[in-house]
Amino acid sequence: MFGVCFLGSAAEHTGDAVECANLIYAGTKSSVCFSEEFLSTVASETSINTSRKFKPVKLGEKEVYRFPFAVMTGEGAFSLTEDERKNLKLYLEKGGFLLASAGCSSKEWSDSFTHEMQAIFPERKMDEVPLSHSIFRTIFDIPRLDTKQEDAKLFGLTIGGKIVVIYSPDGLNDTATMHGCCCCGGNEIHNSQKINANILVYALLQ
Repeated sequence: MFGVCFLGSAAEHTGDAVECANLIYAGTKSSVCFSEEFLSTVASETSINTSRKFKPVKLGEKEVYRFPFAVMTGEGAFSLTEDERKNLKLYLEKGGFLLASAGCSSKEWSDSFTHEMQAIFPERKMDEVPLSHSIFRTIFDIPRLDTKQEDAKLFGLTIGGKIVVIYSPDGLNDTATMHGCCCCGGNEIHNSQKINANILVYALLQ
């Protein structure tokens, strides 16, 4: 389904550059405050060739199927269109991976995201991803989630025995490396750059 074929270990992958989508959803909602630095981290720590910039992609368009990995973030409440729900369901069922993160730990955004996932996958639920999961070992050994205020958790949606969605209500946006962006008092995860790099490699090697 996707334009890139992922075979073998991360160290063996030397094909075309992996492109990652930054989703435009709920009509025009998107975010510039999700750092792309983890793409460079993957390229420097493995031989996976990554594009260093996100590609803005409308969730309701067929173009989304070209991308093996997508990020989705924002603040405030939202509702997906019916076309966006259908596309996201098919995207994930056919091998795509979504990394979703609430900007500034926005409760309204988190509530909207979890509501949409329940509507799209009523027979599934997002479970906490324990630190013992292999997703925390693909490149870096991640023993804990370093946060500003309190303990954080990551949640995952599994299809066919593999995680296809990682969701953070606290924030994996890595705004410390973004000009003009901050977490504005939210409980952002400080070591998110390494975590996001691990997540990308996990997604590509499944």
